Amino acid sequence: MSTLHTVNKSPFERNSLDTCLTVAATDSTVLMYEDGVAGALQNTSASSAISDAMGQGVKFAVLGEDLDARGLSSDRVMDGISVVDYAGFVQLAADHDNVQSWL
Repeated sequence: MSTLHTVNKSPFERNSLDTCLTVAATDSTVLMYEDGVAGALQNTSASSAISDAMGQGVKFAVLGEDLDARGLSSDRVMDGISVVDYAGFVQLAADHDNVQSWL
């Protein structure tokens, strides 16, 4: 069963992303939105955990509108993380069997 994990908290303020990554399975996708988009940026303390999860087959996406709202360029997003719009967010939810929110 595939799961879409949604993370809306910054990994520099909360441990939501770290906790999510402990249970995210190979067929899972992690979507970072709201303040969670900070976790998608290159060369941060969260980068190695995300890279490790990618190596185990976990997919990652980030909401482009939330990057823009925070003045962050999609050029700063780690390689391998898809930038999606709201329609892409809805499509991810429809493509997975479950949605788990990490608060």
